Amino acid sequence: MKLGARIFKTGIAIVLSLYLAQLLHSPSPVLAGIAAIFAIQPTIYRSYLTIIEQIQGNLIGAILAVIFVLLLGNHIIIIGLAAVIVIIINLKLKIENTIGLSLVTLISIMETPGTDFIPFAGIRFSTIMIGVFSAFVVNLVFLPPKYENKLYFKISGTTEEIIRWIRLSTRHDFDHNMLKSDIEKLKDNLIKIEQFYIMYKEERSYFKKISLEKSRKLVVFRQMSSTAKKALDTLKKLHRFENEILHLPENFQQSIQEQLDSVIYHHEQLMLRFIGKVPTPLDNETNTCMNNKELFELFLNHQKLYRDQDDPHLYHTMQVISSIIDYGEQIEHLDTLVTSFHSFHHNEVSIDQNEIE
Repeated sequence: MKLGARIFKTGIAIVLSLYLAQLLHSPSPVLAGIAAIFAIQPTIYRSYLTIIEQIQGNLIGAILAVIFVLLLGNHIIIIGLAAVIVIIINLKLKIENTIGLSLVTLISIMETPGTDFIPFAGIRFSTIMIGVFSAFVVNLVFLPPKYENKLYFKISGTTEEIIRWIRLSTRHDFDHNMLKSDIEKLKDNLIKIEQFYIMYKEERSYFKKISLEKSRKLVVFRQMSSTAKKALDTLKKLHRFENEILHLPENFQQSIQEQLDSVIYHHEQLMLRFIGKVPTPLDNETNTCMNNKELFELFLNHQKLYRDQDDPHLYHTMQVISSIIDYGEQIEHLDTLVTSFHSFHHNEVSIDQNEIE
């Protein structure tokens, strides 16, 4: 298991919340520690949203706890009924992330009513809020990792792995079981890319120049992610319809291999060009070897052989060809975006190339 910054931040938030609760002579400091666990977040912006939601959720739990105890008592059935109502209210207000802590507040207040019930409820509510604010302070002090770096390296690493498999697939030189297993891992990587993208998008920029640069980067990263998805889709088609490809005429197979070699080489160049490792080529140097029209014409000529036959081979081949063409178009669009980005920012890419995700 990999130890990340959030694990350490959670531990520090628990220590701080328990210390503050004890310092303020809270009768139940453990509640502050529990609240800190719920409130820790990976980004400052999410932490800000969380503290607003947690205040709302805790108020709902505390107010309902007081109302139910004063009107109906604290029988276990009453506590269960109050918990159901708390959950419903949180769902109606669309703050379902606070349900856990709202229930902790509710139960902690309802469990021990006495003669000084209202002050007791206030102390319990305050103790829980100590944990929430402690987590917020920890999120502010311990700056989150640079999600821009994490996002780029995750996209880059995933793209390299997909390209490696595509290159092997076009030469029919791979282990089927290993490729099938890796495709599942690559799907998981694409999910993580989406998560890193959201976290990077949530990071706030306080200067106009940085904000504009980030807005353009978001567009580029979104297209990088889309292109990686299309590359994986192409790989899956090559894997699924390998037998159909093997039965194509030799010149057709060679054209598919050459086209994919051209496409994935262009893809590799764009990933490096974005971080300034490869210079932007001149206009007359781009797209010299990408010829979707020739590939499509080969498919049309091949189609004539199956015009009068009810054979799924043709439809499977069509899926492979369309996926390759779509992959190439996604790369062309990425090329346009990367070129446009560098025309505005002159290779101002703040990727720490020494950081490994």
